[in-house]
Amino acid sequence: MTYGECMTRFRGASTGGWPDTRVSALLGVRYPIIQGPFGGGLSTSRLVGVVAAAGGLGSYGAHYVKPDQIPPIVDELRVATDGGPFAVNLWVETHDLPELEMDEKRFDAAVRALAPLYEVSATKPPAYPARFAPTFEEQFEALLRNPPPAFSFVFGIPPQWVLDACRDRSIPTIGTATTPDEVVALDDAGVDVIVASGFEAGGHRGAFLAPAEDSLVGTLPLVRIASEEVGTPIVAAGGIADARGILAAHALGAEGVQIGTAFLATEESGATPEHRALLRADTARRTILTRQFSGRLGRGLRNRLTDELVGDDAIAPYPYQGYLLKPVIDAARARGDTTVVSMWSGQGAPLIRHTSAADLFADLVAGMEDLLDAGASRTRGANPA
Repeated sequence: MTYGECMTRFRGASTGGWPDTRVSALLGVRYPIIQGPFGGGLSTSRLVGVVAAAGGLGSYGAHYVKPDQIPPIVDELRVATDGGPFAVNLWVETHDLPELEMDEKRFDAAVRALAPLYEVSATKPPAYPARFAPTFEEQFEALLRNPPPAFSFVFGIPPQWVLDACRDRSIPTIGTATTPDEVVALDDAGVDVIVASGFEAGGHRGAFLAPAEDSLVGTLPLVRIASEEVGTPIVAAGGIADARGILAAHALGAEGVQIGTAFLATEESGATPEHRALLRADTARRTILTRQFSGRLGRGLRNRLTDELVGDDAIAPYPYQGYLLKPVIDAARARGDTTVVSMWSGQGAPLIRHTSAADLFADLVAGMEDLLDAGASRTRGANPA
């Protein structure tokens, strides 16, 4: 699609000249902008509420949450959004190694490998627990007790009974793909919306058909291929932080965008002030893919945790790495230390301009409308009546 064709397609299609897409219709939002879900306490009901009030879809990452805590969170989100649309996000694959195989002997070995980290951070390793993490099925069954307006997921395709349960309750499903093959798989499964997440995105790589290291496709080719190969509406994610990125995604065939890092940097997110500041600093120009933070490959900022304190032999599989690091990370956050914490960030961080989620969203809307107006003027100039 050429720039002029993009303008013709979208100009005047809905209020404010914004794209009137299947994504906005399915999700019941004015603008087809999804705030990316964050795990590990980085999601907040406040952020979800601000995005909802602005006309987008706020998302809450609940993959670390115990099942019995999920229904109250949904109640909190419903209040924060004044009954409007929002999404709750879960991980389909919650364990890279079965819990029965993480026995006490293997656990103790992992603790010993991290001993220098506990020492330098003046913390003690956690005790061997009865359970490390709930399963997806346990979390989803809890979610069904208080269903959200929309359900999103990463790291796989839910069992058919899960998709059927959502369909029976008119809950739109939003799956995430990192490769064209995953896009096709989600389409075949009947997912309502597919997020095409390029390797530029911050946080975990949601690959599920091949190893994450072999699933590093850029946002631009992934979105373009996806829009050609499947009929399910595509949402672009990865490296998008401003209106030009939104326009580019739509020109490639996307019907919406998901923005994570730019919202993570706002005061409404659960990120620490120090983390938010680093997302706006020059150091955010360089991000890396690492397993150090959680045991799964993800994109973030470099620090001592990635560079010095933990070698490959000390990286436990997910979710055990995160469990082992929790005392270290909690203590570091409490004292404002950014050297031994998980510092998630996407490659679009240098484009961050706002500390307020409301200001960010308003700028995305106004910027897109300005671009559409400018494009329409150029089109009229090139084709005078």
